[in-house]
Amino acid sequence: MAMQVANSSEEIKYREFMKKIESGGKIEADDWMPEEYRMALIKLISMHGISEVMGALPEKEWTPKAPSLRRKLGIMAKVQDEMGHGQLLLRVAEDLIKPLGKTREDLIQDLFKGDLKFHNVFHWKTESWADAGLIGWLVDGAAIITQTNMLDCSYAPYARALKRIAAEEVFHAQHGEAIAVALARGTKEQKEMLQDALNRWWPALMMFFGPPTAETTGSSKQDITIKYRIRKNTNEDLRQFYLTKYVPRIQGIGLTIPDETLRFDKETGNWIYKQPDWEYFKKIIRNDGPMSQERLRIRKLSYENNAWVREALGLNSAIVG
Repeated sequence: MAMQVANSSEEIKYREFMKKIESGGKIEADDWMPEEYRMALIKLISMHGISEVMGALPEKEWTPKAPSLRRKLGIMAKVQDEMGHGQLLLRVAEDLIKPLGKTREDLIQDLFKGDLKFHNVFHWKTESWADAGLIGWLVDGAAIITQTNMLDCSYAPYARALKRIAAEEVFHAQHGEAIAVALARGTKEQKEMLQDALNRWWPALMMFFGPPTAETTGSSKQDITIKYRIRKNTNEDLRQFYLTKYVPRIQGIGLTIPDETLRFDKETGNWIYKQPDWEYFKKIIRNDGPMSQERLRIRKLSYENNAWVREALGLNSAIVG
């Protein structure tokens, strides 16, 4: 009897929760929430937060090699912003994992153990200054589409964080676009360097939003986040938005998109494109990409070398250092 009463109570809370979010209401950290909702948020926000930190590494590699002081200051400011975004998001995740008896220290250890993944696009190698420009322009452009898709997220702390982050990402995309346009208008060698960077990064850009749909992958992750009003659109919706926005811009500065099948189908209103290698995608997200282990090594080395900073400040933070 007691078990039935408990179950009934949980069912009532769940119905009230769903009614609230379906009517546009917001959930705060100390509100009741279904366990499935909490776990979906933890996975998404902790991955997003650690990806901001790991995502700063590819561009940080090119900071010493920036072609001018102005470009160096620009990319340094961008790297600093990304680290700040990571700090902000992991603080949001911390409130969600606290009732489970976990801390931010656990999140960074999960990263090192391979239990917490970072975004697939940050496992790729950078080979030239043009890569730094394309990351800022086209990778951050993809991030903006992903983040604006969740600006009305039912979880209020995440929605508030995203509002600030998305605004700053616009500046990052403009920074990257300025680099790309300057190279496109430069010497023959600079144009070739930019085209080479696009050729190498295009598969990563097509993989950015993840496999197409739950129907084709057998995954329910997209369904869960849409069900709980964490996001609005599917991976494929976002990829289509991206192609519509960026294909004309890429071609507009004289670049050739390395996909001979790419075209817009007026009948369906969708872009037709060559599917990336989704088996390789699975390999990447298992931390077996071109730079996966090296980026993890650098992150771990920084974490260990700067442990004294956290100790001196009395912090248990995975980001300091």
